[in-house]
Amino acid sequence: MSEEILINFTPQETRVAVMQQGVVQELHIERTASRGLVGNVYLGRICRILPGMQSAFIEVGLERTAFLHVADIWQPRETGNDRANDRVTDRPIEKILAEGQSIVVQVIKDPIGTKGARLSTQISIAGRMLVYLPQEKHIGISQRIEAGAEREILRERIARLVGEDEKGGFIVRTMAENASDGEFATDIAYLKKIWADIRDKAGTVAAPSVLYQELSLGQRVLRDFVKPDTARIVIDSRENFRKLGDFAAEYTPAVRPLLDHYVGQRPLFDLHGVEEEIQRALARRVDLKSGGYLIIDQTEAMTTIDVNTGGFVGVRNFDDTIFKTNLEAAVAIARQLRLRNLGGIIIVDFIDMENAEHKKAVLEELNKALASDYMRLTVNGFTHLGLVEMTRKRTRESLAHVLCEPCPTCGGRGEVKTARTVAYEILRELLREARQFNAREYRILAGPAVVDLFLDEESQSLAMLSDFIGKSVSLQSEPSYSPEQYDIVLM
Repeated sequence: MSEEILINFTPQETRVAVMQQGVVQELHIERTASRGLVGNVYLGRICRILPGMQSAFIEVGLERTAFLHVADIWQPRETGNDRANDRVTDRPIEKILAEGQSIVVQVIKDPIGTKGARLSTQISIAGRMLVYLPQEKHIGISQRIEAGAEREILRERIARLVGEDEKGGFIVRTMAENASDGEFATDIAYLKKIWADIRDKAGTVAAPSVLYQELSLGQRVLRDFVKPDTARIVIDSRENFRKLGDFAAEYTPAVRPLLDHYVGQRPLFDLHGVEEEIQRALARRVDLKSGGYLIIDQTEAMTTIDVNTGGFVGVRNFDDTIFKTNLEAAVAIARQLRLRNLGGIIIVDFIDMENAEHKKAVLEELNKALASDYMRLTVNGFTHLGLVEMTRKRTRESLAHVLCEPCPTCGGRGEVKTARTVAYEILRELLREARQFNAREYRILAGPAVVDLFLDEESQSLAMLSDFIGKSVSLQSEPSYSPEQYDIVLM
């Protein structure tokens, strides 16, 4: 299936849409004022160690202190064994680190919500074909390269190119299956130069400082997003087309011919329907072609996806209707996870199925649709409650968290109190005020809906309270007030 990548540049942000057969599969947005931090390397200073959490807070120069867990601290074992998984995990963090100490760390998760960035002391630097692990003498192969013989050939080629004296290790990336020795050698030299620059800078600057900044989104597209079936990369900025062309010529020459400068009058994302897809990706409801729909709710703890038949009534029987809706939903869910960049714990509530074969088929369809996702996923199958539990690696904010913020009216609840609820709150507050203060008169300032209610259905309630407290009560409509906002003024 051929793939196109569209890149829209403005001075404020870069937006990338990955298209398959004219349909948006992924959206990535990077704003100039708040670039992602994953991959950045810092010289940090340990400001606090928490033995109870086996974690440390590290100042790296960000708005919030970053977080380092003991499981993300890399150290070679005393035995000298250089396997990739060798880390100090059996020693408490207070025996490994000390407050005030300077330490080289890398961001592995962006700050999300109220949480600071998550760090690791195991540095990895990504290139086009390889990932360099300067602290480990290990050569690994991407799990997506499945053929055993091919994996061994790639491992032998890299070992031959780096030589026995190389202290670091490498992971061969998926796109390196058909790479030449020359391409590998170029990547190795590039990655080792970056690491040498990081070490040199770490010895000359004071903490906290940035030692290495990950590539911009446009550059990462050329390095990470291009696959064998990528037909072209369309760029709508002449200046950035030239810059990415120069970058590709030096670091990813195989990608250079795919670059295409869009010169049309109509905006690139409008032409391909991406703007409309962005708006749909922010909606809670996702309609299916059959008439069914998904409801996607994202919370801090997890994301839940509910499948409903909606207007789809089927043509044969109820079981087949449910089965067809769930099959269609499985494909749509896989696309929505990529499109919205949803991560963490994900719970899918498919429509209940009694047939075990139907459950198996739906699960197989979901796994098949998820196979094209570049993020690490685990699908645990149906639970006893009929829910599908899965996890998707989360390194960056979701699309909704990048583009939106909690509603100032409801505070992110997704609902507001009714006018009647607010009216009754006002009556109770008015009674409290009357008992505490001896005012001559009280004036209620509230939104139009609440005032209208007091003038109509709840007029008797207000009159009764006025008689009870022995004071007159007046109303003042404030169109600028939110549905839950009100004030009581003592006259």
